Amino acid sequence: MTTFSPAAQAVFDKTGIPPIGLGTSGRVGDDGAEAVLSAIEAGYRHIDTAQAYGSEAPIGMAIQRSGLQRDEFFLTTKVRDTHYPRPEFLASVERSLEFLGVEQVDLLLLHWPLTSGAVPFESYMEDLQAVKDRGWSRMIGVSNFSIDYLKRAEEFLGKGALTTNQIEIHPYLQNPKMTAYAKAADLTLTAYRPLAEGRVSTDPVLQDIANRHGTSPATVALAFLIAEGRIVIPASTNPQRLRDNLAAQTLELSEEEIRRMRRLDRGERFINPAKAPTWDD
Repeated sequence: MTTFSPAAQAVFDKTGIPPIGLGTSGRVGDDGAEAVLSAIEAGYRHIDTAQAYGSEAPIGMAIQRSGLQRDEFFLTTKVRDTHYPRPEFLASVERSLEFLGVEQVDLLLLHWPLTSGAVPFESYMEDLQAVKDRGWSRMIGVSNFSIDYLKRAEEFLGKGALTTNQIEIHPYLQNPKMTAYAKAADLTLTAYRPLAEGRVSTDPVLQDIANRHGTSPATVALAFLIAEGRIVIPASTNPQRLRDNLAAQTLELSEEEIRRMRRLDRGERFINPAKAPTWDD
């Protein structure tokens, strides 16, 4: 049984989602399946994928090869925005389930809001709810939604319908406005790119705190985000880094250490495609 720090346990108790997941963008083909299998053997049970990643089928293969039961995994996937038109939305989810080799995922997200308006917002929100109603996903949520889009989703689906908003969060992009909104809405945020493209490894503050605990700056950065109530989905294929990342779920930080890391925020964003909404932070 996994042992969590008090902060990690609080995240798990609130959402039912393991606080650390495995990012799988780029994990394709047999090499991708082997990389995911290595992470499973290291202890990962929360696996995050997306239709756009091309990693759903390799993940399905890795799970099958692991010999573990389906209920030992928490699986998240995301509907690609090009699949929002009807009837492609629901057909794409059926394909995702087939690739993953499951009858139901644990969490299905919309990958991006469709800022172009090419498909009516109400249409793909209805289809998102339909996925849950059909039993194809236990939970539903969104990714890369701004506060404005979250408000529209809540108005359409009802308060509490969404489990999470998965956005870029790391020590240098802490999203204070989004954080305040999510707290008021009782919405958990999931952090992608939580290690800031590896930049945390050379940060003096994180290195100092890591030295105090005899661990790595990456472990400290992830433990900080978890202490702030986040779910984190770092990506790696390096065996030692996989272990370091997973260790964050047991690391306890002091209030003084957390305050030091809060001061690292500088609004530095790495993911900002043309299709992105107007960010709040």
